[in-house]
Amino acid sequence: MSRTKRPVLWITTAVVVVVAAVGLYLFQPWRLFTSNHVDEAAPVASGQQGARAEPLASGNFVSHEHDTSGAVEIQPLADGKANLRLTNLRTSDGPALHVWLSDQPVKPDGGGNLDDGTHVDLGDLKGNEGSQNYAIPAGTDLNKFSTVTIWCERFSVSFGAAELKQGA
Repeated sequence: MSRTKRPVLWITTAVVVVVAAVGLYLFQPWRLFTSNHVDEAAPVASGQQGARAEPLASGNFVSHEHDTSGAVEIQPLADGKANLRLTNLRTSDGPALHVWLSDQPVKPDGGGNLDDGTHVDLGDLKGNEGSQNYAIPAGTDLNKFSTVTIWCERFSVSFGAAELKQGA
């Protein structure tokens, strides 16, 4: 190999390594083969030994960018607080997944609209399978939010979403 081609080879190799590293960091392809199962107990409404209060709203997930299934309930707690409970959730593992309340309607064709309006981020998705609880911040007007979504912040896509039906 001639001396003039060696620098080109080294530069090309360095660029390929950097692009591969960035791609692995962003897409995290190994998450296609991983699962994180969470099984949290449902919270108990205060003053009701072992009893559960009727949900304020509920719904079922529809798939968007990834197959997603399960149910969601908004449960009243003591002192006017509320809890969002995901039950039997099944979705893909992914980078930067969050649970959002959104004021946008659920559309079956991808859910790209769910970040257009107002949303409340309830935190990182604890696991891509199972049942889990998320505290809804005090003072959140639940009448303004009609949707729960599993939102991938890295790629701005909804993995799946559930339309909330009041008092269901």
